[in-house]
Amino acid sequence: MILGVSYTEWVGYLASLVLIVSFLMKNVNTLRIVNSAGAILFVIYGIMLAISWPIIITNGFILMANIYYLSKTKK
Repeated sequence: MILGVSYTEWVGYLASLVLIVSFLMKNVNTLRIVNSAGAILFVIYGIMLAISWPIIITNGFILMANIYYLSKTKK
């Protein structure tokens, strides 16, 4: 616990911050990379919440979509 906030909540706040920052990116590839980092953090957050499937599934899908489009643009 840091400053009275649980580690789980800190991961959630960090995931939200990374996600918000990703939408400030001008380059779509950079947006997808930073957004993927946020999605990974949200998956971790979902696991830390004693397995919150809606969070895990949604962000897992976002991560897979980002990976698909990033790999498609590199060809």
